[in-house]
Amino acid sequence: MSLTVAVCITTHNRREELARTLAALSDLNPAPDAILIAVDGCKDGTLEFLREKHPQVRLLIHEHAQGSIPSRNELAAACECDVFLSLDDDSYPLESDCIARLRDLFTDRPRLAVASFPQRSDEFPESLTAVDLGQSQFVGSYANSGAAIRRSVFERLGGYPAFFFHAYEEPDFALRCVAAGWQVWHDTSVTIRHHFTGTQRNEIRTHQRHARNEFWSVLLRCPGPQCFGVALFRIVRQLGYAWKRGLDWVVREPAWWLAALGGISRALSERQPLPWRKYRAWMELVRTPIISEEEWTAKFGGGAA
Repeated sequence: MSLTVAVCITTHNRREELARTLAALSDLNPAPDAILIAVDGCKDGTLEFLREKHPQVRLLIHEHAQGSIPSRNELAAACECDVFLSLDDDSYPLESDCIARLRDLFTDRPRLAVASFPQRSDEFPESLTAVDLGQSQFVGSYANSGAAIRRSVFERLGGYPAFFFHAYEEPDFALRCVAAGWQVWHDTSVTIRHHFTGTQRNEIRTHQRHARNEFWSVLLRCPGPQCFGVALFRIVRQLGYAWKRGLDWVVREPAWWLAALGGISRALSERQPLPWRKYRAWMELVRTPIISEEEWTAKFGGGAA
């Protein structure tokens, strides 16, 4: 029996971008088995637009914004399909037969938990006209603006940490996938057009959330005593990134340090450390993707747990 595939989108006050995405999704052939949208505290008429123009879409409505991560968890819980394609409200697949390709991909790869795809994004203008978007390979992270996820694995591993609110949920989940023997694969058979609108985006805020959540992820997943060294490394690396962006970024770094301190007790209470061998192998995978199935199996094992 063919796998079922849904599209899941979370949106916050970007009605025009969402309208463009839904228009693109209407051209998919075959169509997805379902489209689910989390309307996360929208005050710009998004809900009224969806009810009027897209009554077939299943809506999850938050009167007040809960954040992209709790929204994606809720979408996955509500989804009844085998695989869900996670998109932003300003991203969509370019191939009209994308759904058929996803069905084949996840059928052919029974250990596949997450498939990420190259993006043609306004964030990186050179990608818009690039002829070579790279090769397919095993990776240690992905982007929710264009990734397909096997729902049963998402549920089995507990989804995303809801208290992250936004940012860094993807590498944290990828780490748990590969540690449990599930594969994260960057596949070039599907391409995502990501308009990457500036609406509702703030670079410094995103950096600080990413850095904070990366630190919390270390507390959640990294075994001791390595946890202390890895946490310090993450702090120093994020400070180095801020330094490259300028003094105004550096002077704001303590803001996320304080936020991180406030969540330490929550992270420790939910701590589930992974074996150091697999944690270290994942860190290496993030820096250096793997091409061959044999090398991936040697690092992470021959079957999903």
